[in-house]
Amino acid sequence: MNYVMTAMEQASDLILKAYHQAEAQGLLPSHPFDSAPVEVPKDIKNGDYASSFAMQAAKKLGMPPRKIAEALCANVSLEGTLFASCEIAGPGFINLRLSPVYFENVVKNILEEKQHYGRTPAEKPEKIMVEFVSANPTGPMHMGNARGGVLGDSLAEVLSRAGNDVTREFYVNDAGNQIEKFAASLDCRYEQLIRGEDSREFPEDGYHGDDIRELAKAFYEINGDRYLQAPEKERHDALVAFGLERNLIKMRADLEKYRIHYDNWFFESTLHNTHYVEETINLLTEKGATYESEGALWLKTTDFGCEKDDVLRRANGFYTYFAADIAYHREKFEKRGFDRVINIWGADHHGHVARLKAALDALGLDGSNRLEIVLMQLVRLMRDGEVVRMSKRTGKAITLSDLLDEISCDAARYFFNSRAADTHLEFDLGLAVREDSENPVYYVQYAHARIKSILKNLAAEGVVPSAAPDLSLLRSEEEIELIRELAKLPEEIRIAARDREPARMNRYATTVAAAFHRFYTVSPIKNAETEALRNARLALCNSVATVIENTLSTFGVTAPDHM
Repeated sequence: MNYVMTAMEQASDLILKAYHQAEAQGLLPSHPFDSAPVEVPKDIKNGDYASSFAMQAAKKLGMPPRKIAEALCANVSLEGTLFASCEIAGPGFINLRLSPVYFENVVKNILEEKQHYGRTPAEKPEKIMVEFVSANPTGPMHMGNARGGVLGDSLAEVLSRAGNDVTREFYVNDAGNQIEKFAASLDCRYEQLIRGEDSREFPEDGYHGDDIRELAKAFYEINGDRYLQAPEKERHDALVAFGLERNLIKMRADLEKYRIHYDNWFFESTLHNTHYVEETINLLTEKGATYESEGALWLKTTDFGCEKDDVLRRANGFYTYFAADIAYHREKFEKRGFDRVINIWGADHHGHVARLKAALDALGLDGSNRLEIVLMQLVRLMRDGEVVRMSKRTGKAITLSDLLDEISCDAARYFFNSRAADTHLEFDLGLAVREDSENPVYYVQYAHARIKSILKNLAAEGVVPSAAPDLSLLRSEEEIELIRELAKLPEEIRIAARDREPARMNRYATTVAAAFHRFYTVSPIKNAETEALRNARLALCNSVATVIENTLSTFGVTAPDHM
């Protein structure tokens, strides 16, 4: 249950009903109001919810805001609601204060829902695909893929918990220029292994990494030189099939280690093998969105506000990557029926966004509204104030695999999700492994571990949480503030999904942990004044542990029982 939204909606309804009551008594003029604005104020000293209805209605009713507010407060009925009082502040603000029952119900709800707490049904649920990472299968995954993996996975999770039907997908680029370059690179290294390094000059635009050498060597160890005299296409096909299989196995393993699990791996080659690319481009031509020039087929992207037109089919008859991308997205919308598609891309793909949306608009698929692109800024790895580019273990550019050898998956996922996608991220490797409150992931996990330790130690002494604690005893300032934070989880998830900002969950996790540490400092549990108060505080501790665990799991971080 989303207590924050429920209370807000109830507050709005109370004020509107109070207006109609005052109107019926002739205290306020008539006007067709259909809602009353309510918000959570930054400073809740005067009330938990505030409404500016009286100020907004003043001109329409021809009365001073304060007079309107007085009439409303005189006619508001709080019996049986989540609110204990209604007060006027300043020129006519209406402040509503939550009742003790609200806070008791929040804790009860968390204890009942357990791992499901935070999930809510969407008002208008959508079938959504989130496509992320989609790293080039010709080489290892880099830091951009590492950040994109967490952002995409975390966004998919909050969208799902906010009531949507979500699919996670990895798009495998196993066709096109990069595969041809992959084949040529492997071919050259294969021949050099057999005939010597000087037997053939390596392609200038080839893949120069040691991973290509390692793949060629592994291919040679299995096949020897039997492919050396084979026709080039046969040799290239064998090398690519071998290299892609090895690389994809490694990618899947790294992503599993990174706690990323895809619902689907979609291969670009299927679009070409089924002629879906050709069919899609023919559809664009039928709609008058293409033209031919110098033997190539072009899409009229300038008709949709783009700076230039784009090639769909080259003069040699080969379709471009852009053509395949259009077909892939048409397949998502038209064939698989997704309402919305969200892609996590690097900021260097900025220019591709408008072109792809334009192509989908030309196909009548409303790409402008149904396709969303989250552009992700760069990551800088830092250690002791210095930029880190090379792995300590390999002496080469740091890959996702290298990173997870150096720091925990929890730390990697926490830090990569700690900033909005559109901001640059400095990842402090030294901070990520520290075991103190300066390390945010340690700080939050420690709060959970502390609770579990309290429960374990009390259980060893024969103390177990009561099945029916008296939660009305939780009324100190620290207890109320802690419960107030716990109540926010469903709303935090809803807003994180709405704004496409899963980093919000990191901030919330830290806020909850801080509220718990403040509570624990001044609220004895084992030595509480009474057994009833101890039981109430144990229930509160249990609910905090649940909220921390549920929050961390939205971005794939564990909540350990001990540290």
